[in-house]
Amino acid sequence: MNLSKAWTYGLFIVAWLCCSSLLVGAQNTGLTNPDEVKALQAIKSRLIDPNGNLSNWDRGDPCTSKWTGIVCYNSSLDDGYLHVDQLLLLNMNLSGSLAPELGQLSNLTILDFMWNNISGSIPKEIGNITSLFLLLLNGNQLSGPLPEELGYLPNLDRIQIDQNHISGPLPKSFAFLNKTKHFHMNNNSISGQIPPELSRLPMLVHFLLDNNNLSGFLPPQFSELPNLLIVQLDNNNFDGTTIPASYGNMSKLLKLSLRNCSLQGSVPDLSRIPQLGYIDLSSNQLNGTIPQNRLSANITTIDLSNNNLTGTIPTNFSGLPFLQKLSLANNSLDGSVPSAIWDNRASNAKGNLTVELQNNNLSSVNGSTVLPSNVTVWLQGNPLCNNVNLQLCQPEIGTQSSTNLTPVPIPTVCPPSYECSPTSTQSCFCAAPLIVEYRLKSPGFTDFRPYIDDFEVYMTQGLHLYLNQLDFKNLWAWEEGPRLKITLKFFPENTFLFNSSELLRITSNFTSWKIPDSDVFGPYELLGLNLLDVYKSEVGNSPSSGISKAALAGIVVGTIAGAVILSVIVSLLILRVHMRKHHAVSKRRHLTASRTSMKIDGVKDFTYGEMALATNNFNSSAQVGQGGYGKVYKGILADGTLVAIKRAQEGSLQGEREFLTEIELLSRLHHRNLVSLIGFCDEEGEQLSLKNL
Repeated sequence: MNLSKAWTYGLFIVAWLCCSSLLVGAQNTGLTNPDEVKALQAIKSRLIDPNGNLSNWDRGDPCTSKWTGIVCYNSSLDDGYLHVDQLLLLNMNLSGSLAPELGQLSNLTILDFMWNNISGSIPKEIGNITSLFLLLLNGNQLSGPLPEELGYLPNLDRIQIDQNHISGPLPKSFAFLNKTKHFHMNNNSISGQIPPELSRLPMLVHFLLDNNNLSGFLPPQFSELPNLLIVQLDNNNFDGTTIPASYGNMSKLLKLSLRNCSLQGSVPDLSRIPQLGYIDLSSNQLNGTIPQNRLSANITTIDLSNNNLTGTIPTNFSGLPFLQKLSLANNSLDGSVPSAIWDNRASNAKGNLTVELQNNNLSSVNGSTVLPSNVTVWLQGNPLCNNVNLQLCQPEIGTQSSTNLTPVPIPTVCPPSYECSPTSTQSCFCAAPLIVEYRLKSPGFTDFRPYIDDFEVYMTQGLHLYLNQLDFKNLWAWEEGPRLKITLKFFPENTFLFNSSELLRITSNFTSWKIPDSDVFGPYELLGLNLLDVYKSEVGNSPSSGISKAALAGIVVGTIAGAVILSVIVSLLILRVHMRKHHAVSKRRHLTASRTSMKIDGVKDFTYGEMALATNNFNSSAQVGQGGYGKVYKGILADGTLVAIKRAQEGSLQGEREFLTEIELLSRLHHRNLVSLIGFCDEEGEQLSLKNL
């Protein structure tokens, strides 16, 4: 067989292998289910997108082209398609309405439109998504009633529709949500009675419907819910009804908040609830005396103010180590104030204690009037303040500083997007934080300050980070509710940037609600992810957009296979050309030629001396990373440019030709997800490459 025929057969075989490989890759990776693509296009047509966040929804395939906010997975149905698993469009300034075609995303587990300006009603077709796990529509302008169909979502864990304009009653079908733990529906216009059928919910943990128009009776059957932790129904109108005595049997209850609900009757005995930490029954028309039995030692807040309570103050409020607030103001209590409430207040108790007793009929203090340094007592408006010049009656005594802290500006020498990292022992190590806007929706305390360290442990353990990677201590404030807004800053550990995988891991923990709930801190909500410019290219247009790792791996494998085969073809052609040459160039002359002829636009050939000067002779304090290839140093060039310098270690040095070839190839790579090469150094046995920092 002559050379020409051999080449013909060889090229035919390689071409056949190439096509087969690409077909296998296409079959393995697939494209998005066509019905779901049409549904996404219909969803976009109903939305108004002034910032162009969904502009790439007109290009390519939703999964393989990484449409903003789309997370996909490989179907276990073996139908060859990719399917939309998550729709994450939080905080994108979207308006318009929700399309009924949402119901055609039949494999969806997370539907997230939080913190936009979407109006109209909630489509009943969402009830068709039987796989749905999280329904997150809070912080919009949605109106109309709740569809009955939402009650037939067998896998729903969380429904968040708070801070909208939803009206009408709670559907009785919600009694079939057997896996739902979180009902967050506060700040709407939901009306009617709470359906007693909801007491059949076996998994219900948080029941938050404050600031609505609920009326009728409080269901006494709620005491039968086995896992209920928080009941928050403030600012509704249960006109003339009483608090069921059976609520004292809620064995797991942590918080009961029924402020300003037009309730009458007596205060229930809640002393049999072992972990109860927060009671707010203020601003009602409760009457009678205060129960005498001792409450849980975990109690932080007792607010019975602005009622019609009579009788004396019981002594059972003493010796509670976590108590931060006892408010009995604006009632008709009489007799003496037992100083035992503050006498035994230990100096190491959990924070300060404020006792509000103003505007009652109290006539004296039984015991010492000398307060510990961590106690504040208010007695204005009582008869005892009319007869004696008691220091406790002075309005300026014992005022606490506000728990609202404001950020303190810290001088920094870091470039934009970078801050002095708390992870380093150096005076200022510049790193780019991931900023998360976060809010505690129903915290179990009145004063956050004693719990700051506990919160730091809770948050970093939930995210599997080190304590020093989180900074928030001057970035929190109380909001109406009361709710606690916190700005969380997460820093990479001993390096200046999070890598893509770590960034996605942290953000997905928030967007998927994977951080476990806390008895003290209660339920939380994600307000936004503030991605700095240095991270936006790392994660695309959305911190959680794109395709699953399994699908991506298939695409990468297919692409690599195709690239390898094409490389073989090119190599064969090059080899054929070289076979026709009769004289080879010596290795030394070739290396010299490659070095002297390499003129690359935008890439500078630096001297070793320039590199040593930029890094303070490669001082360990300038090192910002290390891997199998060697070490990475932060350097400053003579013109002030901040750079990252990769220095190969001795065991990983390449030949000169291979190193220069690598530099030439890197100089040709231009992509928004890659940092551009700006220079190299190949002197004194060193191999260094420079990139912008």
